[in-house]
Amino acid sequence: MRRDVELVELTADAIEALAAGTLDGAGVAFEPTPYLVSARTRRVWRMRAEQLVADPSVAPWVTRVIVDPERGRAVGVAGFHGPPDARGMVEVGYAVDPAERRRGYGRAALESLLDRARAEPGVRVVRASIAPDNTASLALLSGYGFVAVGEQWDEEDGLETLFELEPGAVGGAAEGADAPL
Repeated sequence: MRRDVELVELTADAIEALAAGTLDGAGVAFEPTPYLVSARTRRVWRMRAEQLVADPSVAPWVTRVIVDPERGRAVGVAGFHGPPDARGMVEVGYAVDPAERRRGYGRAALESLLDRARAEPGVRVVRASIAPDNTASLALLSGYGFVAVGEQWDEEDGLETLFELEPGAVGGAAEGADAPL
């Protein structure tokens, strides 16, 4: 069973409010949770706020809030790191609130991101970077046919394995936790 989720795009003001660690002034139409302003997630909001200041046109591509529409509640964050690059590559990132994990939200968010990638003619490759010990995300990606293509060192997250997939080549999946946003 595929869980229904909505990936809610936020305004620049809402992203700024979340980056500042407050839900006040975020003007969101869902029940926010403390996870949205946790230290890890605030770092993501700060990065995305800086991206939007530098180039407002990236707004449709960057991190969104994963909302369970039945509950009207935020359950995590997901999106792309930015629009497709010169190679036609987009990188996905997702993180599910620890209190909401193992309920299908990571899988549903990844499926939504892959649907978006398939719908964009300029996207030729979807990338994910995962810590080698993140077994839940490794299992999730393998269920969709992502293939390891190398490694990188991330200043924030440490060693990451790089996985890539052509958007049209998608299989089924198991539930995962998160991939760096």
